[in-house]
Amino acid sequence: MATNNAKFSIGDIVKHRHFNFRGVIYDVDFEFSNSEEWYLSIPKDVRPRKDQPFYHLLAESNDVTYEAYVSEQNLLKDNSKEPVKHPLIGEIFSGKKGSSYFKQSN
Repeated sequence: MATNNAKFSIGDIVKHRHFNFRGVIYDVDFEFSNSEEWYLSIPKDVRPRKDQPFYHLLAESNDVTYEAYVSEQNLLKDNSKEPVKHPLIGEIFSGKKGSSYFKQSN
């Protein structure tokens, strides 16, 4: 069984390669772990491989916030240093430094 290494980490701010949204990673699945229905709803010509990390994001686009599930191949590091304006940021992370959010260690 092959093991996958994630390119991004929890707290990293990323942007989508093809669509106009960005977000902060709050969880990682090292391979696809969503429903088959969700997967098949993606148009076949842009459907990502399942054998790669998928990231849970607190996402924003224009004035809308939501949660997104995105394959590693469709993410890029966001180096803008702009904060992500999602209402759940403060519930998961305790601060921000550069292009990443962090949790306080206990």
